[in-house]
Amino acid sequence: MNFFIYTALLFIFSFIVCNYLTPKIRTLMLSKNLAAEPDNRSSHEVPTPNLGGIAFFVVLMLSFYFIASTEYFGVDVVKDVYDPSNIIISLLPGLTILFIVGLKDDILVIAPLSKLMAQTLAAVLFVYHYGKSINTLYGFMGIEDLNPILAGAIAVFILVAVINALNLIDGIDGLAASVSIIMFAAFGMAFYVINHIFLFSVSVVMIGTLMAYLRFNLSSTQKIFMGDTGSMILGFMLGVMAISFLALDPKDIARLPIRGENLPIVTGAILIIPFFDTVRVFLVRIVKKKNPFKPDRSHIHHIIIDKFKISHRRASFVLGVSNFLVIILISFLAVTTSNWLLLTLFICLLILLSLFFFIINKSSWFLKVKVRNMKKQKAAERRRSGA
Repeated sequence: MNFFIYTALLFIFSFIVCNYLTPKIRTLMLSKNLAAEPDNRSSHEVPTPNLGGIAFFVVLMLSFYFIASTEYFGVDVVKDVYDPSNIIISLLPGLTILFIVGLKDDILVIAPLSKLMAQTLAAVLFVYHYGKSINTLYGFMGIEDLNPILAGAIAVFILVAVINALNLIDGIDGLAASVSIIMFAAFGMAFYVINHIFLFSVSVVMIGTLMAYLRFNLSSTQKIFMGDTGSMILGFMLGVMAISFLALDPKDIARLPIRGENLPIVTGAILIIPFFDTVRVFLVRIVKKKNPFKPDRSHIHHIIIDKFKISHRRASFVLGVSNFLVIILISFLAVTTSNWLLLTLFICLLILLSLFFFIINKSSWFLKVKVRNMKKQKAAERRRSGA
């Protein structure tokens, strides 16, 4: 079978299955009164089903059979870079744990600490069994080889961080899915170049699944959310992509156009929107002496919507395009730019983004203070005139 046909069939399969399952899940949830009720942070005004992530899990489980059986379908792949049994077995425990925990959290709501423990367990099980590890940073910031224990800890941290980052940006219609499509496409292209067929295939499956999901998530009549079930599965799979990308062998890096020491920066560029938003939100809440895990409207997508008065679709489009442009810019510079210079440029970019949202927040704060003072002044004048 031609590899292009194989890729197209994977995409079509994942799209069709998700497109079939999602409305079924939505109808079942509405019939059982399990829809998410709107609250003070919600943008939806009517109860909306929030278990779209079930379709993600089912599509992934079914796709593993076809991906692992490529040689039986006559797909021409390079055997030494294709090890489906090891990777799939490494993924199954973590995906199952996150699916069960996400399902319970979407229906009953569980404590943040319990959810974090489940995420950590899923990450540890994957890292422990996975055949690859981040043994070296190839000279990033002058760092070469890593201690195996430290490498494992870094991998677990990355997985848990990406899971939570995706969970946090899933606050408006289309954002988590559209940004994830861009990130899976970036990782997928890299794995295609180095001929890592399994991770490339998973990227194709996730893109097809998310495109089908977006059709309903952006609908005004058939709306459904992915919920924690979906966002944690997305975060886990993107974390796996990031770890695998950082754990490439020297021969694989030689096939990529970018310099090996710039690999961590390129990974950061791919994940920039969820990571930037998560770090920024946590720092803002800590500075304001608030619980960093308590939900509010301080996320960048909320700021964009509230400040510029644009729709969810437009905000998601702006952030998705921004993520894409950053990936292109950093990847292009990573080809020839030295590690320290690229790192400096990347940090400057993050500072500029932080200043942008700081200025927006400050201007909004000053406006609120001005309006409040004007109301107080008018109230005082009314009291004086009444006296």
